[in-house]
Amino acid sequence: MPYPATTVVSFVRHAHSPYVPDAERSRGLSARGRRDAAAVTAHLASVADVVVTSPFARARATVEGIADAAGVPLIEDEDLRERELADEHVDDFEWAVERLWANPTASHPGGESHAEAQERGVAAVERVVEAYPGRHVVVGTHGTLMALVFNAFDPRYGYEFWNSLSMPDVYEATFIEGELAGLVRTWTPPDEEPAEA
Repeated sequence: MPYPATTVVSFVRHAHSPYVPDAERSRGLSARGRRDAAAVTAHLASVADVVVTSPFARARATVEGIADAAGVPLIEDEDLRERELADEHVDDFEWAVERLWANPTASHPGGESHAEAQERGVAAVERVVEAYPGRHVVVGTHGTLMALVFNAFDPRYGYEFWNSLSMPDVYEATFIEGELAGLVRTWTPPDEEPAEA
């Protein structure tokens, strides 16, 4: 009797990226972010069978070194992009985010609700798990989308969890026959973060 397929997905929240208005898709990593992305590469290159990433520059830049070092494919998936908060700059970011966590079907003008972002994020992860049974997949994504995906499987992963994430952060999810069987953090942030170069 064959063993059930076990797929491991390492979710990588992107490394530090300086905020640039109107550059949601294209803003890259800071000097600290590039240093931490190299550490993420060292952390995951030996286990990765494939890397699937959000097309946003900061997410891709955090995980593309893993694909290069491991000699494995790097695939972009638009559905792993961050939740679109609004179509214009939001002055009170914290209030705007807390409102969406409190009411998942609410949205700001031109933005996505958490329910909408969660649906596409979960669908993307389900495609990954179905496409790579028995493999270790690295998924490069964003803090809110990652938290929303975890929240779909376990409601304990909510606003407080999202607010506790570091940049970068890595969580390893184990799926057995497509069902989430375990979730554990595997990233330890550096004790000291040197000043920006």
